[in-house]
Amino acid sequence: MTDALPQYEAFAVRYATREGRRRDNFIGGDPHDGPMPMDYFFWLAIGGGRTFVIDCGFTAEVAAERKRTYLRNPVDALKLFGIAADAVEDVILTHLHYDHVGNFDRFPKARFHLQEPELHYATGKYMRHPFLNHAFEVDDVVGVVRLNYAGRVHFYDGDAVIAPGLSVHLVGGHSAGLQFVTVNTARGRVVLASDATHYYENMDSGRPFTTAFNIGDTLEGYGRVRALAPSPEHIVPGHDPLVMQLYPAPRPDLEGIAVRLDVPPKPRPA
Repeated sequence: MTDALPQYEAFAVRYATREGRRRDNFIGGDPHDGPMPMDYFFWLAIGGGRTFVIDCGFTAEVAAERKRTYLRNPVDALKLFGIAADAVEDVILTHLHYDHVGNFDRFPKARFHLQEPELHYATGKYMRHPFLNHAFEVDDVVGVVRLNYAGRVHFYDGDAVIAPGLSVHLVGGHSAGLQFVTVNTARGRVVLASDATHYYENMDSGRPFTTAFNIGDTLEGYGRVRALAPSPEHIVPGHDPLVMQLYPAPRPDLEGIAVRLDVPPKPRPA
């Protein structure tokens, strides 16, 4: 008889936001343009005696440079969960865009889990094109290269089980080595889609977000996300403000800061 998989607590933590328009968030724009803000999250999965930090956001300096509204530093926000960054052993990087890898240097003991194609992409020929390189911060990419030289990056080239009940899945599309994460929870497998779909509407309508390396892979990735989710309610997009509305705060003092993803969400508005 196999042992039961551990059940993880899963959280999304909102650390920044920006105003936006619908035309900003769909390739080809949108015929019904209007306000469509974007939230920035990192995620936590806690269970089986381990803590996984999934992405680590960006810094206040990058927020100012890119004109994002910075709400809190992601690493400092870990303290709200009783987590010390200098004790974290596992950081999963879904990809190396600026809003997912900043603050890497504040995890002195962590091993970083990354798809190998992502580092090839971020250091290869495509980075001579501003259309593609604008989503990266050079210092972050160089920092990950240094981490690799220090033996602290664990590479994958495809789907992999990182721990019982927690896996990564390569989809590419938005970035060449984009991966998303599936986590076993009390309500079943939750899909932390990261930027496989920025908003629920990107996937629902089949219209990808404007930053894309390979549109075909993005569209195919929607199918992969759906296939690994027990239901649409088990999919958590990477940047949708609706996440904060659909899921409950872990406790009253975290209202507006973090939500639990291991409990069912409210129904999405029609």
